[in-house]
Amino acid sequence: MSNISVIIEERARNIGNFLVGRLLPFREKRMVGPFIYLDHMRPLEMDERTNFDVPPHPHIGLSTLTYLFEGTIMHRDSLGTAMEINPGAVNWMTAGGGIVHSERTPERLRKTSKRLHGLQIWVALPKELEQMEPSFFHAAEGELPVWEEDGVRYKLVAGEVMGHRSPVPVQSRCYMVKLVSPQERVLDIGHALYGEVGLYILEGAITNDGDRFGPGQILVAKNPSICRFTMEAGTTVFLFGGEAMPEPRHIDWNFVATSRELIDAARQRWIDQKFVPVPGETEFVPLPGAPPKKTA
Repeated sequence: MSNISVIIEERARNIGNFLVGRLLPFREKRMVGPFIYLDHMRPLEMDERTNFDVPPHPHIGLSTLTYLFEGTIMHRDSLGTAMEINPGAVNWMTAGGGIVHSERTPERLRKTSKRLHGLQIWVALPKELEQMEPSFFHAAEGELPVWEEDGVRYKLVAGEVMGHRSPVPVQSRCYMVKLVSPQERVLDIGHALYGEVGLYILEGAITNDGDRFGPGQILVAKNPSICRFTMEAGTTVFLFGGEAMPEPRHIDWNFVATSRELIDAARQRWIDQKFVPVPGETEFVPLPGAPPKKTA
């Protein structure tokens, strides 16, 4: 009997001037552990006249995790952070009660040809921490735990699993680990996992109980303790999950919360532009569907 409870396919979504593959949330599975949002930023070719530009926008009740395979993004936020995100590094921004950030092509690359490819992820905060003070943490690629077992290369992006711990300061018991298998390998790692488990196939393919699955899919396990699958040669997957939140979450635009009241308050704060701004930025993303502000 298959151990897969839900299969999630990437769905195209437009987030400004480019398309992403939306994976979470999904109608049949809103969260996997504390992971509530996962977008695959598909490989994007940009010429010297085209740049990646997401003006300042707000978040509450979550931590964002940005992980790039190719390209560079300049992150700026209302804490005064200015940090380039490069492939293999982790940007971990905790919104708590409220933070604003922008994501753009760095100035030094804006008149060049470039590519961008990566993952953007939201991790919901525990209820008792959803209004915590905002913070920012950056881990360079060399700071993340890496190891190899039976020819499979592992890299722990965030959390704690398999006897390893990432320096990324997560606020709940969770994990996200990258697995790369140059050769075909059978993995039986359920004994090392906990909570809910999702498996995202970036490239290559896996087989499970005679079924083959390819890129752009998340497989959610019924029982993490019997997580067993075969990775074909040249396959890269991400295992992610952890302990599920005891309360459901509301998600509205860039806001995540245990109560609708917190989201409504955040929406009004953004309409009134009462969030702390990003230093040096004058643009902002309007609240979708909100009436334009009246001018005197």
